[in-house]
Amino acid sequence: MKKIRLGFIGTGNMGQMAHLRNYATLPDCEVVALAELRPQLAAQVAARFGIPEVYPSHEELLAKARVDALVMIQPFWIHGGLLPAVLAHGKPIMIEKPLAHSVEIASWLRDLSSRHDAPLYVAYHKRSDLAAVAAAEKIREWKASGKFGALRYIRVTMPPGKWDAEGFASRIVTDEKYPDVKNDPPPAGFDPEGAHQNFLLVNFYIHQINLLRYLLGEDFTVTAADANGQYLGLRSASGVSGILEMAPYHTTLDWQESALVGFDKGYVKLDLPAPMVLDRPGRLVVFEDPGGAEAPKRIEPVFAPWHAMRSQAANFLRAVRGEATPLCTAADATKDLEVARDFLRLQQQGGGIKLSF
Repeated sequence: MKKIRLGFIGTGNMGQMAHLRNYATLPDCEVVALAELRPQLAAQVAARFGIPEVYPSHEELLAKARVDALVMIQPFWIHGGLLPAVLAHGKPIMIEKPLAHSVEIASWLRDLSSRHDAPLYVAYHKRSDLAAVAAAEKIREWKASGKFGALRYIRVTMPPGKWDAEGFASRIVTDEKYPDVKNDPPPAGFDPEGAHQNFLLVNFYIHQINLLRYLLGEDFTVTAADANGQYLGLRSASGVSGILEMAPYHTTLDWQESALVGFDKGYVKLDLPAPMVLDRPGRLVVFEDPGGAEAPKRIEPVFAPWHAMRSQAANFLRAVRGEATPLCTAADATKDLEVARDFLRLQQQGGGIKLSF
C-alpha cells in the first residue's frame, strides 16, 4: 500500500505530543514536510522525527511540498485567519478542537471545506478511543434491536483534573518567542465577559458536548443552564433526557471522566483515561437485564493497549483513503459550538455567567 505523505503545520506542545509522535509510529504514512514559525524548534523537531523538509511558514510548505494530507495544529482562536488559505488547496486536514471559537467562523470554515472539497476533521480524540467506539456501537445496536427497551438517559461527567498525565514530558521546547498572530474576532452577541466565558466553555467542555452527540447518535438542544456553571441539561432529537456535569468536584493527580447511557433494561458505562495518557484505552461496562428467564449480565470487554490519540491518527489516515471512520467533520463540529452558544445564552437569561474550573 502506498504510504500517505503528510505535511505538519505547527509543532508546539499538542502538535508534537498529541499528534506528530503518533503519526511517526504508523507504518502507512510518512511525515515529509514540517512548517513551524520558530526556526530552532522546527530544526530540532525535524531532526528527532526524521522529517526531510522544513519550512518557515505554512504558505511556503503549501507552495513547495508534495503532500497528500495536512495535520495543522494551531490555537483554535486563530483558525479563521489561517485555515481558509489551506482549505483552498483541497487536501484533507486534521485540526485540533474546537473548529473555531464562534459559530460564525465555524460555519464559514465548514462551507469553505465543502466548496474546496477539502475534508476538514476536528480532533475530538475521545471518538477514536477503542472503548468509546465500542460503546457507541453497542448503543446503536440496542436502539435498533429494542431488546433492552428505550434509550432513557445520558450523563457525561468531567471534573477538572490532571488531564496531561505527564504526556508532555519529552516534548522539545525552545526559548523562542512565538510570533504575533492575529486573533479571530469574538463571537457575535456577547459582551467581553460573555466572550471570555465562551472561550472557557469551548476550550474545556467542547469535547464532552461532542461526546454526548456521538454516543446519542443524534443532536440535542440545551434545556437547562446552571447559573453556577456546574451542569448543562439537554433533550435529544428523539426525546432522551441528559446532563453534562462540568465541575461537580476537582481532582489533583487523577482523571475521572465518565459517561452513562441508560436503557429500560440495562446500561452502557464508559470511563475514559486522561487525554494525554499513553497506550491505555477507556474502560467499558455493559449491563444487560432483559428479565424473564434471562439472568442479568455484566460484560467488561478487554481492549488493545492503544490510546485514543494514536487511534485518531490511524483513523485520519483511513479517512484520507476514503474509508469510514468515527472522526468529526467540520459540519458536525459546528453543531457543538451552537450548543455552547445556546448554553451561555440560556445561562445569561437566568442571571448566571460564571463557569467553574
